Amino acid sequence: MSQQAVKFAYWVPNVSGGLVVSKIEQRTDWSIDYNRKLAQIAEAAGFEYALTQIRFTAGYGAEFQHESVAFSHALLAATSKLKVIAAILPGPWQPALAAKQLATIDQLTNGRIAVNIVSGWFKGEFQAIGEHWLEHDERYRRSEEFIRSLRGVWSQDNFTFRGDFYRFDNYSLKPKPLGRPEIFQGGSSRAARDMAARVSDWYFTNGNSVEGIKAQVDDIRAKAAANNHSVKVGVNAFVIARDTEEEARAVLAQIIDQADPEAVNAFGDAAKQAGRASPEGEGNWAKSTFEDLVQYNDGFKTNLIGTPLQIAERIVALKAVGVDLVLAGFLHFQEEVEYFGWRVLPLVRELEAEKTAAVA
Repeated sequence: MSQQAVKFAYWVPNVSGGLVVSKIEQRTDWSIDYNRKLAQIAEAAGFEYALTQIRFTAGYGAEFQHESVAFSHALLAATSKLKVIAAILPGPWQPALAAKQLATIDQLTNGRIAVNIVSGWFKGEFQAIGEHWLEHDERYRRSEEFIRSLRGVWSQDNFTFRGDFYRFDNYSLKPKPLGRPEIFQGGSSRAARDMAARVSDWYFTNGNSVEGIKAQVDDIRAKAAANNHSVKVGVNAFVIARDTEEEARAVLAQIIDQADPEAVNAFGDAAKQAGRASPEGEGNWAKSTFEDLVQYNDGFKTNLIGTPLQIAERIVALKAVGVDLVLAGFLHFQEEVEYFGWRVLPLVRELEAEKTAAVA
């Protein structure tokens, strides 16, 4: 087990509809006022990161979306320690623009901006905004060039790069970021994991069992070591923490019982079609059931559902197989993030300390 404390991030609900494709009541709002207060609650509760989402088209129960980079900056302006990870989609964004946007925000916030490079899985979204659609592995090749371009622009003067998708010729960006903004990415396909093992700082995986996550962690760490690279791993989880397990399971049942079948099935069809386009015929959501897809990123599978102690024990079990960060979603964000910070996170730290002492 790593001696480093597991880190916590939360999904920013900058998209309407929350994080479940369900008609259940959610005391969560996509407005800036709600999210400023949420960011302050999360910071006080011990969360290190927040992740903004990027969506261009309305649908799947999410009719309204804020742009991720601008929204990230607004959250950073309302906090003092929290890092915000802005999701960026190659295609709509060019690396020169992204590098300059993020370098400026980094300067303005004392180095608290990070980036999540989203390679894209939704063909209809690209078609709707007139962006060229690449096949599966080509999207990851483009993302890798995007990351290499960001790194080069941020670290070098007179940066020159000759890729298949991006070109730079003696380009110097000033001011550069104060440090090196962390680069996150997701995806479960072979191409996604291989890209992370070459260039990314962090790899996000969808929710899964401890055994399933261990297999992914072992695979990506072995690949990264062969490339003289290191990558940290974050896992998606939908958290339902209640005083009793019965209460938590009842909430999960209500979410699924009130799922929006049309939205769930539409999302599932589009997502699985994208995965089948990969050479191995799989990707994110390849084995997801209807119930899994009610939460976009298989968050129920991680099973952080129960009492504070049960959830803390499961988080420490995830850490034991190599998870460095838990990316958490909630039904009612403000009150549940606060509850998690005061009731769950201290138990995680106690269990970590006990594990460390036991092997000392």
